[in-house]
Amino acid sequence: MSDSWEGLQRRCTADGSFSLWSERFQEGFHSGRGAIREAQETFLRPSELERFVSGSTLRVVEVCVGTGSNLAELVQACGQRDLRLRWWGLEQDPMPLALSLADGSFRGQWSPQVVDHLEQLRRSGAWRSGLGSGRMLWGDARRCLPELLREARGQVDLVWHDAFSPRRCPQLWSVEFLQGSAELLRPGGRWISYGSAAAARWALRLAGLELAALPPHGPACARHWSGGTVASPSPLQPSPSLRRLTRREQEHLRSCAGVPYRDPDGQAQAQEIIRTRGLEQGRELRDGTRISSGSWRRRWPCSNAEA
Repeated sequence: MSDSWEGLQRRCTADGSFSLWSERFQEGFHSGRGAIREAQETFLRPSELERFVSGSTLRVVEVCVGTGSNLAELVQACGQRDLRLRWWGLEQDPMPLALSLADGSFRGQWSPQVVDHLEQLRRSGAWRSGLGSGRMLWGDARRCLPELLREARGQVDLVWHDAFSPRRCPQLWSVEFLQGSAELLRPGGRWISYGSAAAARWALRLAGLELAALPPHGPACARHWSGGTVASPSPLQPSPSLRRLTRREQEHLRSCAGVPYRDPDGQAQAQEIIRTRGLEQGRELRDGTRISSGSWRRRWPCSNAEA
């Protein structure tokens, strides 16, 4: 099949797994190390499914389902651990999932039983099996979140946040959206993302969540200073999958990079949100509330964290 469709390009990542590149957002759907590795290292591992008793029901919300790779890995892991699954997905565009399932290499990454869950989702927007059930809420995630809150507020074990980066898609990293995501979580629930941006982490703190970081995937250096973020209403104990924020990361939150994105009515366009944040950054820099991102970088020259 063609390696390019309108606005999307097929990519093969380092682990050989299927992925896509978005021309609209100028970003890949997955990190260069691979779609499967990202699902396993960034989302599954810090979820620590061993915390859940065999036969219990795991409630998971996935923000931006994309190609379906994360869901496939989750279904596989729940089957291996004898966990039932109640799943909700937020996704605006059905095309990435359809393109994935039309690709033989993508389908070959998982068992036919796992692929069947994705096929059901593509055809009807829902899946049901002996494992449990799931459904997709199609459309702008900001519009779908209130419906999900009415159904599952305070009941969710895991929120997997896999939106495009804050600079490309600030709508899904705003104070308001992350506050709503936090309200989904039960007391021991976890919000998990690949993102380490200070603006998102500060917004999660404003939502009342405790923060932890994922260890870097690879040697800690300028390009790999953090592997992502985990947040919870309850304190997070360090483990092989989680670590406390470093002093560098704590100072990052207090720099201008920590000024959050705001979208009060849930309808603003990306550029409007970015412009408004820029104005707020300027005000906080002038009144001395925050240090500049440049000052922070000079203090921690090994880091290229997103400002």
